[in-house]
Amino acid sequence: MLELLKRYRFFLSTALITVFLLIFNRQVGIKAVEVSGRCFIQMLLIVPPIFILIGLLDVWVPRETMVKYMGEGSGLKGIILAFFLGSAAVGPLYGAFPVAAVLMKKGAKFTNILILMGAWSTTKIPMFLFEMSALSAKFAFTRLAVDIPGIILMAYLVNGLLKPAELKTITENISNF
Repeated sequence: MLELLKRYRFFLSTALITVFLLIFNRQVGIKAVEVSGRCFIQMLLIVPPIFILIGLLDVWVPRETMVKYMGEGSGLKGIILAFFLGSAAVGPLYGAFPVAAVLMKKGAKFTNILILMGAWSTTKIPMFLFEMSALSAKFAFTRLAVDIPGIILMAYLVNGLLKPAELKTITENISNF
């Protein structure tokens, strides 16, 4: 029981704070419940399709294929594929984490996973098209020209700063996912 309480301490403390808000400041408490409800519904609409796609990726793509195209020896094709997958992805960034976990389990290089996450957060195709129409093509291409090298640089920097033991811990934690 104590372990269960420890595991869900953040959720329980947030729920307790919300109850206090409802008691002591009803308007703010109601607003907090409404916002939380909207976020929960949004997650329910996004997370199940992502997990279905992850399940299909896990079953349909053999480990050897993943290692070939995104593994340690993948080089430029791994980077390009990571950018494409991240840019074409739909949904908020929290949807990238389960995808990254499956890719890691399949043998994708950690740097390529970081590139995928960076692309997922900043180079989405619909966002690029919106920027072209609303802010100009010059702005959209300039931002893309800054983002792409920045994402690659950060991915290699983070990978270089990680100690081998830390990367091993991440890999072990992912295998338990």
